Amino acid sequence: MRKGRVAVVGGSIAGCAAALAAARAGADEVVVFERADDRLQDRGVGLALHNDRYAELEAAGYLDAGMPWVQLARRPWVVREGTARAGREIGVLPFPFRSYNWGSLWQELRNRIPGVVDYRTGAAVARVEPEADGAVVRLADGGEERFDLVVGADGYRSTVRAAMYPDTAARYGGFLAWRGTLPADRLPAPREAFSEQDATTVAFPGGHMIVYRIPGPGGRGTDVNWVFYTSPPAAEGLRFNDPATTHPRAATAELTRRQHELVEEHFPPYWQEVVHLTPAESTFVQPMYDMAVPHFARGRLALLGDAASIARPNTGSGAIKALQDAAGLERALRSADSWEEALHAYDTDRTPVGRATVELGRSLGRAQVQETPEWAAMDQQAIERWWQEAGGGYGFGGQALRR
Repeated sequence: MRKGRVAVVGGSIAGCAAALAAARAGADEVVVFERADDRLQDRGVGLALHNDRYAELEAAGYLDAGMPWVQLARRPWVVREGTARAGREIGVLPFPFRSYNWGSLWQELRNRIPGVVDYRTGAAVARVEPEADGAVVRLADGGEERFDLVVGADGYRSTVRAAMYPDTAARYGGFLAWRGTLPADRLPAPREAFSEQDATTVAFPGGHMIVYRIPGPGGRGTDVNWVFYTSPPAAEGLRFNDPATTHPRAATAELTRRQHELVEEHFPPYWQEVVHLTPAESTFVQPMYDMAVPHFARGRLALLGDAASIARPNTGSGAIKALQDAAGLERALRSADSWEEALHAYDTDRTPVGRATVELGRSLGRAQVQETPEWAAMDQQAIERWWQEAGGGYGFGGQALRR
């Protein structure tokens, strides 16, 4: 089994982790097909990994302390009240996470892939054709190659998933995340309004914005990453219904106006300034989609990360899930005596996790965006009770990795 050829479709964080998994498991040859050129690092935004999940992945050899990161500890929830510059704190939840810059983390994982792995940029996969004992990868330029295993790490519009489940597609969840980054030295005064270990959450009717520090590009200095969740105007929301035709970063003037109106109406002055100081070129929108495939593996095809299941980032587990999928794939490939046995083990391990994470995302999305409480009436006890009822105590930050 370990003397076969493995293709990985997609070369981002999930794809790099999948390639590392296949190489470490002993595949004879690993080829990564990435449609973009070599500027993936330019996509850098923030992401956070739960401390416990990080420790598991460090033990598995996918992460280490040398990768640039920022330690977070607490999540204050604040609301606008009177003239208070930074708002009124209504409660604090623990937030034991390490934050990363997407681009830096991708580059670190890219550097870990052994040199024998053939990582091809500008290699767009047009379709994948399953066979009884392998699969054929057909490229957009007309080329084709046969592999013993094809792993789809190609995101929410996965070509590999289309070959496995042509009728399974992501569904729009009804709201968006506006995302932005700015250098920490551009933060407004006073500095004590935003502690370096805080993931401050500004709550408002119909949404919230979470703000935390991340390493700057290449690990230089620190940036501030914010994610603003709410529903778009009805007409704007219609264009996100079909994920196959939606560009996730397209921010129209209407969407920008919608965000700024809500910020002016509901945000304390300090957090208004944080949004307005963010350069327009450092902002974009991300539609919320939900999807979980019936099985993570079928025949000689396997799915990993968002290609397999898409959960709303409210779960705090997007990158964790992809890295855990890779670790699970490596474990299955190492321990099995045949491709069939390995893929069955991988499917049995990861499919339930994918489904549970999607359900948690829906629950947290309802609680924090679509059916928000009366934030100003909340206190510490109410915040803790609301969070538990929303499911925040059950898988937030990712489920434990099976040994």
